[in-house]
Amino acid sequence: MAAAIAAAASGGSVTRRLLRGAARGLSGNGAATEEPDGAVVNVIFVDRTGRQIPVRGRVGDNVLRLAQRHGLELEGACEASLACSTCHVYISAPHLDRLPPPDEKEEDLLDQAPLLQENSRLGCQITLTAALEGAQIALPRLTRNFYVDGHVPKPH
Repeated sequence: MAAAIAAAASGGSVTRRLLRGAARGLSGNGAATEEPDGAVVNVIFVDRTGRQIPVRGRVGDNVLRLAQRHGLELEGACEASLACSTCHVYISAPHLDRLPPPDEKEEDLLDQAPLLQENSRLGCQITLTAALEGAQIALPRLTRNFYVDGHVPKPH
């Protein structure tokens, strides 16, 4: 949070990210939303070449694991332990505002991601909900990959 406050004081883009995140995850009446487990959620992944890949997931699925199950090049070098930024993705509007705000650790890791945008999130921190129906989840054109030997990660 200290990095976010320092950036906010200097007029950096973190200010917008923090303010944008403050209203997320709430329904129209201010209450947290809940969905039944196992409900189908349809999302569209957009790979680095711009190809759109429709994917069916379930409420509760992790976006990083879902992408890996469908053969998308989303590394997740830390295996979803929130220790890297190799699962950096862009979330379409208005779906971004339907996610809970990123916590301080995710914000710090996003600062390390190349090609950071206002709609950047870490895929390992996104859990599918019914509110994400129809969301586009785009992979950045480049990433800071930890695998340098051509290794392709496989979900466990």
